[in-house]
Amino acid sequence: MATTDRQATTLALAHALSAAERGLAVIPLSRTKLPALRSPHRDNPDPDPCHGECGRFGHGVYDAATAPARIRELFAAAPWATGYGIACGLPPHHLIGIDLDTKSGTDSSAALRELALRHLFTIPPTVVVLTPSGGRHLWLSGPPDVVVPNSAGRLAPGIDIRGAGGYLVGPGSRTDHGVYSTAPGTAHLAPAVCPPALLRLLLPPPRTHHPTPPSAGDHGQGLVQFVLAAHEGQRNTRLFWAACRAYENGIGPALVDPLVDAALNTGLTEREARATIASAARMTGHRP
Repeated sequence: MATTDRQATTLALAHALSAAERGLAVIPLSRTKLPALRSPHRDNPDPDPCHGECGRFGHGVYDAATAPARIRELFAAAPWATGYGIACGLPPHHLIGIDLDTKSGTDSSAALRELALRHLFTIPPTVVVLTPSGGRHLWLSGPPDVVVPNSAGRLAPGIDIRGAGGYLVGPGSRTDHGVYSTAPGTAHLAPAVCPPALLRLLLPPPRTHHPTPPSAGDHGQGLVQFVLAAHEGQRNTRLFWAACRAYENGIGPALVDPLVDAALNTGLTEREARATIASAARMTGHRP
């Protein structure tokens, strides 16, 4: 390995360990920004994918760790790594990444400002990472009981979202296109809490509307059916989204029990369901 590559790997490991001290779970990345360790199952794909249960490295964000010894093991297994990725959606920060891209030919920063004006939110002071292409990554913190999905261009052209199951390239990483760095004056900040109005935009909208229940009207029935259609991995997200819509439309209190019943049918416990609905109530400025 060339001396410069060894230096890049040493620096990447140092930056990764520093990030882990802040509670951020990390994995080694190659110069292409992809996970440096290939899947041990690549030659024998399994319809029920392994998420690290086999005990070997190579499961992407499922390898992400905050323990220094584990991080050193990951980098030792990938001596060609020149960067590190920060897994999103994990405690304690439940990181959400707002990726403002410049390669699409659109002004993603202006698009975000327009969204903020239209939906009445502001981005608080937070960590900002500058990309080699001139883009920016804004780090925000989400609530623990909400799963924010990854998306590309759904919020607005040029704006990608890194949520649960995704990762952000950490500052100090070296790629084929250059080095990622923290914007001046933001390195000491913690990820700011995601504004509630922006958080609601990041969650998936309901796909269908259904007939009206006698107690809550058309919209209420649609929200209940939206929750009932949830699969594992999206139950909390759908319940939170539906509860936010219910409170925004003035039917939150009347819909609490139907939403709880729907959530129980999807496999959530009553305690989980009521906690998620209470979080939605707080997010929309209501008392649970």
